[in-house]
Amino acid sequence: MPDGTDLRDRNFRKILLIKLSAVGDVVHTIPVLNKLRHRYPAAQLDWLVTPAIAEFLRHNPAISNVVEFEREDWSAPWRLTPFISYGRLALELRQTGYDLVVDMHGQLRTAIFTLVTGAPVRIGFDRPRARVWDASPRKFSREARKHAWQGAREGSWIAYTHHIQVPSLDVHAVDRYLNVGPLLGLAEGPPDFSFPIPPAANAQIDALLRHHGVGDGGLITMAPGTIWETKHWGSAKFAEVARHLLRQGSAVALIGTQRERDVCEEVARLAPGAVNIAGETTLTELAALIRRSLISVTNDSGPMHLAVALDRPVVSVFGPTDPVWIGPYGRGDAVLRSGEPCSPCFLRQLSRCRYDHACMHNVSAAAVIERVESVLRDQAAGAGRVKAQASRA
Repeated sequence: MPDGTDLRDRNFRKILLIKLSAVGDVVHTIPVLNKLRHRYPAAQLDWLVTPAIAEFLRHNPAISNVVEFEREDWSAPWRLTPFISYGRLALELRQTGYDLVVDMHGQLRTAIFTLVTGAPVRIGFDRPRARVWDASPRKFSREARKHAWQGAREGSWIAYTHHIQVPSLDVHAVDRYLNVGPLLGLAEGPPDFSFPIPPAANAQIDALLRHHGVGDGGLITMAPGTIWETKHWGSAKFAEVARHLLRQGSAVALIGTQRERDVCEEVARLAPGAVNIAGETTLTELAALIRRSLISVTNDSGPMHLAVALDRPVVSVFGPTDPVWIGPYGRGDAVLRSGEPCSPCFLRQLSRCRYDHACMHNVSAAAVIERVESVLRDQAAGAGRVKAQASRA
């Protein structure tokens, strides 16, 4: 079926949405999910995702089925396990009989999943094109041009019958994903990040905070961990911010996955009184915790995007990545960066940085503290105005 075929009047019955990971990318895809469900209220709408994030999606009534891709099986490709797992998944996808696949991931493996479904309509991003750089008035470093996302990767665009155009890179990932809307006739309007948090998750967070002796009042979450080495702002600086907040009477909870527990433990050691609960929550419970916090202080990481989706204040330190593309959506004032000419570079390993990690080193703890206090003052002033209006009503 050619790209030009009009899909806006088609009534698809079985839809597969693909976004395997990571947390932030999945959060960015939720507005697409919500618009798809609004457009096709009676359709079977499934989501293909990794097991680590499946738990977070499984509570969502907009999703008919969460289909899991066992990516970790491929850590040992010389064994039969990944091939058996892949074969079972391929059979499941084929037998379901999808008539529409929307691949928001855009890699070789998701292109293969897209083809395996046998769906007659397969939508994904266009191939990388040099003109997307010319559409931006900004100047980018050589490393950014080499490593930044520019379109569907690894030849995956060949698998799609219809392509989402990428006219410019100077749009946020959320808006880039929503460019699928005109193809399918999805409703216009602002992105809807809403997702449910079940009562059981709130109850578990209540119990967890009681266990650690932390009350709800004045709770601030801090996420010092992140996967890329180059995104780390540093334990000492997070600890300096935590000590300041603790002196102000706030409770500080250090959050993240089990993999990030060690870095959180280092911050807790340097900031006595901060509580390390990294690895003690599911992703849904982490969202419940962030929803009740006054503010989150983060690197460029999943908790930052959860905070935005939950409409909670956030302050984030950015270095090698570009906040225009993947920052906290609609929160330009939440970002602190040093403005080094080599940034963004999108390099993941410190060993490849030629500038001694200046983009992160040159953001001071004092600057983050000042921004956090400014956000909290604005928040208190806004609450005061609401209270005054309610008393006059």
